[in-house]
Amino acid sequence: MRDAVIVEAVRTPIGKGKPGGALSSVHPVELLGRTLRALVDRSRIDPALVDDVIAGCVDQVAEQAMNTARYAWLSAGLPESVPATTVDRQCGSSQQAVHFAAQGVMSGAYDVVVACGIESMSRVPMWSNVPAGADPFGESVAARYPGGLVPQGVSAELIAAKWSISREAMDEFATGSHAKAARAHAQGRFADELVPVATPGGLVTMDESVRPATTPEVLAGLRPSFADPAFAERFPQIDWSVTAGNSSPVNDGASALLITSSETAAKLGLRPLARLHSFAVTGSDPLLMLTGVMPATEKVLRRSGLSLADIDLFEINEAFASVVLAWLQETGADPARLNVNGGAIALGHPLGASGARLMTTLVHELRRRGGRFALQAMCEAGGLANATILEALD
Repeated sequence: MRDAVIVEAVRTPIGKGKPGGALSSVHPVELLGRTLRALVDRSRIDPALVDDVIAGCVDQVAEQAMNTARYAWLSAGLPESVPATTVDRQCGSSQQAVHFAAQGVMSGAYDVVVACGIESMSRVPMWSNVPAGADPFGESVAARYPGGLVPQGVSAELIAAKWSISREAMDEFATGSHAKAARAHAQGRFADELVPVATPGGLVTMDESVRPATTPEVLAGLRPSFADPAFAERFPQIDWSVTAGNSSPVNDGASALLITSSETAAKLGLRPLARLHSFAVTGSDPLLMLTGVMPATEKVLRRSGLSLADIDLFEINEAFASVVLAWLQETGADPARLNVNGGAIALGHPLGASGARLMTTLVHELRRRGGRFALQAMCEAGGLANATILEALD
């Protein structure tokens, strides 16, 4: 069976996902389209050779409806002959797009494929695809979970309670995320991956949500975001310590990777950055919901034949600080190898774009550091998780 390699990876800066955010004036089709154009231009590939474009997007409604991937490719002025599709595995949508792309290359169904992601949360707010009064679960799910499922923030609180993670620990972790992200920008670590975005307000070149001045003391003053009397009665173990400061914000952004086989890359004169070594996807308790990164990590390591000690870099999506801190407790991974350039708490979490954004950052940082293996995992709504291992190539 053939291998699958990443030959280029780019992302936009991440804007605040609200009116007035740095990227809020840019239609999501245009935002992804410009990212795809940059991917093609930087790789210098003939875009007509692309067999498919697979994009992750969570809220596929309004300006993100009608198969955004297809129209983003067309908006970039790229060949009409290239097909595209849009997928949804919640927060891991574009990581799943990478998996589908790589699996297609490895099977021989594709020679060259783009995996990408988009979310404009300023223009298409979270839950836009669930109209008021609509039930996305149905009677049988309600019967299976008679107490009712809970919002992700309550799941994050349940995780903090189960793993005895304090408010102070979460705020300290969040502060570290901002410090690492600010340092990465200052040292130019994102230079190879960022695609500046022109807007009516000027050229956007930096991730907007990073707050270098954040301290644990500042975060300690924030109120809990998800405190609710009904949930407090149902879950008396919760002490309500998840806040906007130790959670990821809402954001706008896009990301894209070009994937092919080593053989095809050699024929086209493309330099592989990393090999897509192993993949896993898991399901877990939809009430705790966000703990799937733990079995996903175990599963992808087992499939790869590697151990935790073999991994040089980890990217575990910072949807909430409690999720990553619980993962650290369960795995015993070295915190010094984790999210070394900051994570979603600082950089932002544009849902459908985040999986490919993490991978873009990871592949460039792995190469910059001269490491060999990297592991990425993302928790996803509904009790799901994706995990991927990358192997650097000379």
